[in-house]
Amino acid sequence: MHWTTGETALQRFVTAFLRDTNKLNRFKITLENRFQALQDLLKEETTMEDNWKGIKEALTSTCRE
Repeated sequence: MHWTTGETALQRFVTAFLRDTNKLNRFKITLENRFQALQDLLKEETTMEDNWKGIKEALTSTCRE
């Protein structure tokens, strides 16, 4: 639920491909790399909202690939 509008945004992702071990490992590596980049950004002064946006973007962009 979006905290300012009260609307819920639902995104669905195809997860069946994660049953393939190679694809699952690539997904994990990509996600770890994005979170590492996010951690580097978090060391700078940011707001909680900026931190959440970064986490959300890392997850959704990795799932889209």
